[in-house]
Amino acid sequence: MALPDLDCLIAEVDRRRDTAHRPGGQEQPDWLALLAVATQLAGEVQAMADNLVEDYVEHCRMHGSSWADIGAALGVTRQAVQQRFQAPHTHYSPKTMTDDLRQAMVHVKQAAVQHRNNYIGHRAPALGTDHPEQRRPPGSTC
Repeated sequence: MALPDLDCLIAEVDRRRDTAHRPGGQEQPDWLALLAVATQLAGEVQAMADNLVEDYVEHCRMHGSSWADIGAALGVTRQAVQQRFQAPHTHYSPKTMTDDLRQAMVHVKQAAVQHRNNYIGHRAPALGTDHPEQRRPPGSTC
């Protein structure tokens, strides 16, 4: 898998710029609107990168790595990595679950089994929210 390069990201901004053109058919685009689109795209890319790191931190913890070792690998202190990645545990009992939450948990469990995962990670709730417009066509590099 090739990572998108700057040209691919600029092309994506251009694809999303429908509202960035000035009214009246002026040739110059609205550069501030393009900047806003680029900022939104950068946020999406950063969120993906953050999810990637979170996933590997979760795997490191599951396989016995200490917070100190993970912090050293990331170039930060044990305290910093714990503050960033250690999520407070929320315990749900069947009494406190809504029907929607219960159905979502069943869906997540089924997806984990289908993908042969032995755990349900922090990204599991996103399994049912994959939008077609966010997927790349087969063979696409951008």
